[in-house]
Amino acid sequence: MTQIPDKSTIHQAAERIRPYVHRTPVHTSEAINKLVHASVYFKCENFQKAGAFKSRGAVNAVFSLSDEEIRHGVCTHSSGNHAAALARAASLRDANAYIVMPENSSRIKIEATRNYGGIITFCAPTLSSREKTLEEVKDRTDAVEIHPYNNYMTIAGQATAAKELIEDIPGTPDFILAPVGGGGLLSGTALAVKYYSSGTKVIGTEPEGANDAFRSFHLKKWVPSENPKTIADGLLTSLGTLTFPIILNDVQSIVTVSEASIVEAMRLIWTRMKIIAEPSSSVPLAALLEKKFSFQNKKIGIILSGGNTDPDKLPW
Repeated sequence: MTQIPDKSTIHQAAERIRPYVHRTPVHTSEAINKLVHASVYFKCENFQKAGAFKSRGAVNAVFSLSDEEIRHGVCTHSSGNHAAALARAASLRDANAYIVMPENSSRIKIEATRNYGGIITFCAPTLSSREKTLEEVKDRTDAVEIHPYNNYMTIAGQATAAKELIEDIPGTPDFILAPVGGGGLLSGTALAVKYYSSGTKVIGTEPEGANDAFRSFHLKKWVPSENPKTIADGLLTSLGTLTFPIILNDVQSIVTVSEASIVEAMRLIWTRMKIIAEPSSSVPLAALLEKKFSFQNKKIGIILSGGNTDPDKLPW
């Protein structure tokens, strides 16, 4: 696909992935609402197949391929959630998934990728190493690359999470918040809001220690992610050439949060809502805890992006 997904493309994505992903629930917490003085609705993608929203984009991209296109399998580079999601999506079509993963990837995400049948090649934890290793894998296998975020079919799949959130909460949300790394979820969320809830504002949220999207958005020019330092391991990558223009055009703001607030938000979700959320998915709530924009007494949707965290390495 060579153009920004329109409303019909997102609708088609929702229909295409319906048999293979969960329509995840929307949960609320009275305790959290009181704490932030707002009505917060969490779209629980931590309950999604493979444990994260990434299953939506992976399934949409894989099932958009013809039998001939997928004959040699699919490939990608990913630090975790997309790796497992793509391995699972490929297995649904009896295809191989060749996954390039940084050698410092989360143990639990490596295990999940292997459990779904992913064929892993490890590389150094840099973007250049990931891309170089992936090119070698592609040359060796002739597999089709399914990029974690810089792919319009992936973006259209990710957009279905916000589409469902808009459909499932009462009335119109004032804001929808999503974490941002490469921008697949945030750009998809922005498109869904544009087509299905134009009165809603979209806010991207990012760790201070990995603030390339924040700088790119406010400088209006692409800034790479260099030596990011954050426990939110799903938000380490740079914005893509496809995601960045959508974010510039359709996202109202991007804000950053501290590591301490990410941990506090993650702990609140675990203890008050009794559900598992990984650090990356806790970043939007951290933005509310830090009062990064004016949201009091508003209706707020949060994409709780995933729950794939190592129980042996909790940040408290």
